[in-house]
Amino acid sequence: MTVDDTGSGTGTHPASRHADEAGSAPASRAAGGPDSPQADDPAAKGDEPAPLSAGAAHRGDDPAPRHLDDDSGGHADDPLALRLEQLILGAERRYTAFQAARTAGVSMELASRFWRAMGFPDIGQAKALTEADVLALRRLAGLVEAGLLSEAMAVQVARSTGQTTARLADWQIDSFLEGLTEPPEPGMTRTEVTYPLVELLLPELEEFLVYVWRRQLAAGTLRVVQVADDEEMVDRRLAVGFADLVGFTRLTRRMEEEELGELVEAFETTAADLVAAHGGRLIKTLGDEVLFAADDAGTAAEISLRLIETMAGDETMPELRVGIAFGTVTTRMGDVFGTTVNLASRLTSIAPKDAVLVDSAFAEELSRTGDAPASEAEAAAEAEKAAEAGDEPPAYRFGLQPMWQRPVRGLGVIEPWMLSRRV
Repeated sequence: MTVDDTGSGTGTHPASRHADEAGSAPASRAAGGPDSPQADDPAAKGDEPAPLSAGAAHRGDDPAPRHLDDDSGGHADDPLALRLEQLILGAERRYTAFQAARTAGVSMELASRFWRAMGFPDIGQAKALTEADVLALRRLAGLVEAGLLSEAMAVQVARSTGQTTARLADWQIDSFLEGLTEPPEPGMTRTEVTYPLVELLLPELEEFLVYVWRRQLAAGTLRVVQVADDEEMVDRRLAVGFADLVGFTRLTRRMEEEELGELVEAFETTAADLVAAHGGRLIKTLGDEVLFAADDAGTAAEISLRLIETMAGDETMPELRVGIAFGTVTTRMGDVFGTTVNLASRLTSIAPKDAVLVDSAFAEELSRTGDAPASEAEAAAEAEKAAEAGDEPPAYRFGLQPMWQRPVRGLGVIEPWMLSRRV
């Protein structure tokens, strides 16, 4: 994108004229578009129209927002959609990307990096940004200037927030608002229903989002500060597992799209609930597969067996297979990487139906913590010894059966173990 505003804003980089103007709005909420719901103050600009009322929006008798004049870049946006945008963002569009960056006192280059990191498209020379975009840009840039964040870290913050909230917004629109905005009466349009609904839900959903985020931030912070070794704060030892639906490709060929979507949603929901309930963390879902992690092997073992048992009891679900590995994992932006993750994926691909395969490190960790015997022969010997002494034998939660060693592409020869629940 090129910028035809040739004035030199504060800190403007020479190459920024060729940078995308979209970068000027890092403050926006990824869920709704380029702006934040914290309003551009109408009192600060006397010529801005008053906020729209729900009734006026339904009648369609409000004047078109003033930012849609010719200087807006020729946008021919739907006035009703623009009213919804203004309701969600709490402000009118006022700035081009160049103007927002100049007002915030940062270079277009940095503004573009923030904007693109949040996943927003180029906006060219359109007046699409609000006062809140300027404020958020100042905040992010201010954290860098104060030395609290490096520039690269600030971009990561923008990217992680943008990616997470974009998915959240898509889910809410597709699965939540779509169902709630069915016109209750013949002759009513979806927009007539959507505007007052959004007006009522927006503050409640916003507060709930902040609450959940604070809860997750607190939980994540506790996990990090409780790590004894500083190096493990980034590269940690975790149990990582994949749970994969068997024969999913065949199902896609014989099931209707809506039916297939319901099956995937049911699988993801069940898996997410079980992982959370038993102390694990759902890393991501991949349609027919979920990736989860746990701080200890016992928790991961319980989750994996619960998944198998729950899915096996549901006649509508295909078989499931799970692979788990234990070892050092690198965490970045909520995801996990490394050899341990790759090994868990390979174990999943070779696991039998309705079974859990684990690697030798995972088996050793279960034995070390007393959750499983080193072998069934050892467990039998311990039980016999306890019986002779009149004591209770050790109570193990899980059993481990060694499988044949086999070569795995990229990882050499591995020795998988079959995990089971001891009765």
